[in-house]
Amino acid sequence: MKIVTYNIRGDFGTDGINNFEFRKPYMLKKIAEEKPDVIGFQEVLPHMQKWLRDNLAGYTVVGRGRGPENDDEAMTLAIRNETTELLGFEVFWLSPEPHIPGSRYENQSICPRTCAMAILQNKEMPGPIRVYNTHLDHISPQARIQGLSQVLRQMEDDAALEELPSVLMGDFNCEPGSVELSPVDEFTSLGLTDITADIPFTFHDFFRGGEGEPCKIDYIYITPPFRVGKVTCWDDVENGVYLSDHYPICAEIFAE
Repeated sequence: MKIVTYNIRGDFGTDGINNFEFRKPYMLKKIAEEKPDVIGFQEVLPHMQKWLRDNLAGYTVVGRGRGPENDDEAMTLAIRNETTELLGFEVFWLSPEPHIPGSRYENQSICPRTCAMAILQNKEMPGPIRVYNTHLDHISPQARIQGLSQVLRQMEDDAALEELPSVLMGDFNCEPGSVELSPVDEFTSLGLTDITADIPFTFHDFFRGGEGEPCKIDYIYITPPFRVGKVTCWDDVENGVYLSDHYPICAEIFAE
């Protein structure tokens, strides 16, 4: 089973030759070549989600905006119909009130943050699996700790109801070894493994001299009994146009 975490970069019209409109054909080409079974997108604005639904042939695209009116950016999943069936889908807010749209922690940025969870049946898997896709706060380290802890607690609660192999992926807005990732070590019952540990960096800002050096802030974690195969970055660039300001990470996972 092939999975991808992909910060698609919001369409803000500020990226010159890398504006979303110019990246579209390269994105479709790459996805058609690789044929991932599941893609977890971040930074998907409403019109971008519509475009994905209209143009990702052979995929079911689901997502719910993070704003109080279900607007703004969405944690979006694209599921390949030929190989994978969507059995269930839900979104919760990273906040003290996870089922109130637009809610957030007091100490985070003005941006609400969410996690999307899907239950899937892939034809290569012996049973259903869960996939979690999230994007942690970009301003507050404490909010990242709270948000990740909440996601892991939800994973633990879900496993107590029905233990399924699980994938956690997304843009965590923090680098390996940072204190913001410490909750992973606290929820030992999940047995999470970072299968992207050998990826040197993911965020590159189109190499345009933005703040800081390129860094790794995108991750894929798996629980037992999954095992991992090949893990790569989609580092394609054509005529100066990238797939995003992040390299999408693609991983092959197998059932024991």
